[in-house]
Amino acid sequence: MATILEQFKSIVNFSDHIDIEGTTDSIKKGIDFKGPNAWILFFAIIVASVGLNVNSIPVIIGAMLISPLMGPIMGAGLAIGVNDTELLRKALKNLAVMVIISLFASTAYFIISPLALAEPTELLARTRPTIYDVFIALFGGLAGIVEGSKRDKGTVIAGVAIATALMPPLCTAGYGLANGNMSYFGGAMYLFAINSIFIALATYLMVRYMKFPHVQFADPAKQRRVRRTISLFTLILVVPSIYTGFLVIRENSFNQSAKRFIAENKTLANGYIYDYSVNHKVKPSHLEISIAGERLSENQREILFTNLERHGIMRSQVNLKFNSLYEEGSRETEMLKGIFERTDLEIARKDELINELRKELDSYRTREIPYEQITKEIKAQHPEIMSLTIARGAEISSAPYASKDQVVAIIKWKVELSAAEITKLQEWLSVRLNVTNVKIVQLK
Repeated sequence: MATILEQFKSIVNFSDHIDIEGTTDSIKKGIDFKGPNAWILFFAIIVASVGLNVNSIPVIIGAMLISPLMGPIMGAGLAIGVNDTELLRKALKNLAVMVIISLFASTAYFIISPLALAEPTELLARTRPTIYDVFIALFGGLAGIVEGSKRDKGTVIAGVAIATALMPPLCTAGYGLANGNMSYFGGAMYLFAINSIFIALATYLMVRYMKFPHVQFADPAKQRRVRRTISLFTLILVVPSIYTGFLVIRENSFNQSAKRFIAENKTLANGYIYDYSVNHKVKPSHLEISIAGERLSENQREILFTNLERHGIMRSQVNLKFNSLYEEGSRETEMLKGIFERTDLEIARKDELINELRKELDSYRTREIPYEQITKEIKAQHPEIMSLTIARGAEISSAPYASKDQVVAIIKWKVELSAAEITKLQEWLSVRLNVTNVKIVQLK
């Protein structure tokens, strides 16, 4: 057991592979935002905006790969971890400038873009954070700082840039500004804030775990002020992270509960649930259920609310919306009932027709002759056979034109069979095909 534990420790230990000085220098260089980096960010935002505009995932991924947004965010996490207020100020300043440039570029693009978004699925995906975004940002940030701390750098940083998706939310926020849609803007900026906070938090945690040395000051009073400032900022970073994570988890749990309830209660007594929506803007979250059919009785409503409470959704969080209903005795009721009755009759008529056609098809299948198998079986009895033609038809007498089913077999032989052999073959075919009238015509 001890040997296994030692092996496990040797596998997960990465202290021997850390380059603290090189990592610090690399992150500090990533914070710098001037000259080429500003233009790269501008162009990358335009590329990402085009990708969102046309719902092209490869274009969005390409834009995320060339974006320099990760630098200041990881720089802020490093600054908190090593008590460097100057580095923190620089990182936050450059991050703010990057955000402003990104919003300006994306807003300008969506103002002048001639492309309409009929189904902006990629934009909508960046307007509502989920618990998965929190996990991706946190563990992506952890992977990023571990990779950045290695002596031999790999391609993990590029993967983290794609996974954490910092650029698309900023482009979506620009779309919201360009179209006056504050819901899009607020949701996208919320997602960007979550990604940034949890990446910085992950960087901070790993910097402390890997024991990066703190910045030391000659003046003890200044050292204390710096520590208090960093502690306050750490508190500001961690507390919203915990609260945001709690909110996202609660909203995700509510979404899943609503989804399970709708799946289990789609059909009601005299109606059905045809749509639902969840609103997290109000607290607590609300579920709106759209119902078609007859208005629910008090007893039916009570059953519905009981089922909702069983899924953890209180009745005060539910709004029942009867968009398509009818009341007894009204003209609209009679019209709707007539439509439903005609629909039911039409469905019943079609079901009856389908059953008749199915029976007819089954009867044809039972009468179908297995031509190839019959040929093989006859050839096994009479190897001299050259060809065989079998057909199911009718024998019709000339008067009074009566008909009866008949199977005709036309067989070509190398040597003709005797009358006794033909009779024997007819009897065999009669039993094999379950018919009483078999006629064999032999050709030489």
